[in-house]
Amino acid sequence: MWSLDLGQAILFVVALFAATVNGALGYGFSSLTVPIALLFFPNKVLSPALVLVELAINSWLVHHNRGSLAAVRRRAFPILVGLIPGIMLGSYLLSSANPGVLKFWTYVVMLPLILLQAAGIRRPIRAEHAAGVPLGVGVGVLYSTTTISGPPLALMFNNQGLFKEEFRAALGTVRVVETTLTAIMYGFLGLYSSRSLHLVVPIAPAVLLGLPLGAYLIRYMHSETFRRVCLSFDAWIVGFGLSRTIIELKLLGGSQAYSIWAAIIIFDLYLLYQYFVTGRFRTRILGAAQTEVVDPPARRMAGL
Repeated sequence: MWSLDLGQAILFVVALFAATVNGALGYGFSSLTVPIALLFFPNKVLSPALVLVELAINSWLVHHNRGSLAAVRRRAFPILVGLIPGIMLGSYLLSSANPGVLKFWTYVVMLPLILLQAAGIRRPIRAEHAAGVPLGVGVGVLYSTTTISGPPLALMFNNQGLFKEEFRAALGTVRVVETTLTAIMYGFLGLYSSRSLHLVVPIAPAVLLGLPLGAYLIRYMHSETFRRVCLSFDAWIVGFGLSRTIIELKLLGGSQAYSIWAAIIIFDLYLLYQYFVTGRFRTRILGAAQTEVVDPPARRMAGL
């Protein structure tokens, strides 16, 4: 009979919530799990465990949206090309970088990506194929060091106006490739350890419960509102993790570091106010709802 320590028990709860979000939206597992899990486990221990689990999650996502794979293959290909050198570089950094510094940069990179999505910024990229390779390199480095790639990929594919099924198929395609390549690189560099494998114990059942639960719940919720609330939670957690890491690295004192967290909370509250109160985002949602009556396929847009 096995038992969980406090860190693993918290990891199970967080993974369950994150898997539910992933089941509902098609992404978000690592970006919600990692900020909290890093408070208990270093990247070098956490990332190999998450990669093994995410390989199964992303394979499920691709299978579930396999009907749209042909429509997104050409759009995903430049990103896949860029993934290869990015994953090689990121895996090396994970094996050799200072854990505290790596954790700091994880939070620094995640925060603007989350806040950009929370602000509802969507500007289509005209030279999509030209942007795909450098995006793939950046995503490869980010994923292989943190197992996070959902925020930049979601920002990219949402900006390009993909339909919901195409969005999930494109996201799943990229993430299956990145998880497979990263898992291979981790094995080549000897990053798998007994500590990492033990973390699969609380994560795996949480994923098995959370994925179908999220797919069921999203039928009764507005996906954009659900996404916005999850992003708000993510921003607050990342802000807290960033402040704690700054203190651990002795970059700032406690009050100064937590003032950064306070600033993030205030900014996110402003975005929430814009969304729920002023009607700036609500008008967009209502407009989309009216479009559904005239043009039912419009409801399949990834951001709705």
